[in-house]
Amino acid sequence: MAQCVNIDTNRGGCTCTYEPCSRKGMCCECIRHHWAARELPACFFPPEVERTYDRSLKRFLQTYR
Repeated sequence: MAQCVNIDTNRGGCTCTYEPCSRKGMCCECIRHHWAARELPACFFPPEVERTYDRSLKRFLQTYR
């Protein structure tokens, strides 16, 4: 995949706390990665939920109902 032209801007807004993540700032790759696992990326969750690393659709619905 080509380098993202917005990678620096995206990294600045990335809320992911998973440190070995290679997709920080590359939102398209991040969404594709998580969606393949039936999950959503960190930026869809508030900080207290994101820190649990439970990125499941179930957790997303529980959080925002």
